[in-house]
Amino acid sequence: MLRTFNEVLEKAKHYGTKKMSVAAAQAEDVLRAVEAARQEGLTNSILVGDKKEIIQIANKMGIDPTNYEIIDQIDKTEAARCAVELVRNKKVSILMKGMMGTARILKAVLDKEVGLRTDRMLSHVYTLEVKNYDRLLTMTDGAMCISPDLKQKAQIIQNAIYYAHSLGIEKPKVAVVCALELVNPDMPATIDAACLSKMSERGQIIGGIVDGPLGFDNAISKEAALHKGIESPVSGEIDIILVPNIEAGNIFAKGLVYLAKAVPAGLLLGAKAPVVLVSRSDSAQSKLYSIALGVLMSEMTEIKPNQMI
Repeated sequence: MLRTFNEVLEKAKHYGTKKMSVAAAQAEDVLRAVEAARQEGLTNSILVGDKKEIIQIANKMGIDPTNYEIIDQIDKTEAARCAVELVRNKKVSILMKGMMGTARILKAVLDKEVGLRTDRMLSHVYTLEVKNYDRLLTMTDGAMCISPDLKQKAQIIQNAIYYAHSLGIEKPKVAVVCALELVNPDMPATIDAACLSKMSERGQIIGGIVDGPLGFDNAISKEAALHKGIESPVSGEIDIILVPNIEAGNIFAKGLVYLAKAVPAGLLLGAKAPVVLVSRSDSAQSKLYSIALGVLMSEMTEIKPNQMI
């Protein structure tokens, strides 16, 4: 099990250098992360975007632009499309969102003509290194799925479990968190959580252990769970947290980053290749860690459709 982002970096280096396309690379933090990934031996990147601006920024930062293939595409929509096509045509194995909104890159990923669609649902994982927690904590989904139903939640969990396998976690522990740990007919999220737990028991979700509903306190702390009389196979050893909706996930992750100084990294799952997808406000270091996670995920054996829900 990889417990820190430094361990993730070291593991990713063992796989050799991967090819990556970067959509709208003309930003300092993006180029800093891409250059760090090149120096670490993780990736060689094709930079798609405003070539003149990319070169200007690179020179300003002391980065040699001749180390990169640069495809001149000023329009960001076309830059996204071009970067995605590079993945589809197997010229690169990882896609990275640069200086553009998430909606723009997603439109290209989902494009029926050049996109990266599979029979899997797209979902986002946000992995956090939190001080005083003994492992990396992955939250899903606070960036992609707005208000998932039960079937979608099952698919989101399955994506996250396979992702956790790339981190060396053989049987990831998943907490389906709600406002309380009891099934309440007036709170649909608790009903979904109970169903997901039973689906895991019956083999409808595979590769991990799922329990819920759980409050965040008794999910993250075994002592809190025992204090409330809850015996859970995942309490205190959570690898993955499934949140009920995008608002809960977004607030949860950003709260940890800005108040607890957690270090984040993010990927989009379910496409033909991993997509490095973090907030434009995230640091170059977070983007580097996200690239390393993309390298690990790109090494995973392709998931067969009949393994998915």
